[in-house]
Amino acid sequence: MRALRVAVAVETLSLAVLLVNLFTVHVEGVSSLVGPLHGGAYLAVIACTVLVPGSASAGARWRAWIPVVGGLLAVRRLRLAADRP
Repeated sequence: MRALRVAVAVETLSLAVLLVNLFTVHVEGVSSLVGPLHGGAYLAVIACTVLVPGSASAGARWRAWIPVVGGLLAVRRLRLAADRP
C-alpha cells in the first residue's frame, strides 16, 4: 500500500509539473523528462493496485485505470475497505 501511495504522489506531482509547464513557459526539456515519468507513475499505480496484499477489490482495480484521479480514488477505496470490520 505504501508503494501505491508513493506512485500516486509521483503521478499527481508530475501531472502538475506538466500542466504548469504547458500553460506557462513550455520548455520542451521539461516535457521530455517529466512526460515519461508521469506515464511510468500511471502504470505503477495500476500495477501496485493489482498487487495490493489481500487482493484489492475489483472497484479499486477499475478506479486505478482512470487517468489523472484514478490512483487517488483507488487509494480511497482501499482505505475504506481496510477500515471495514
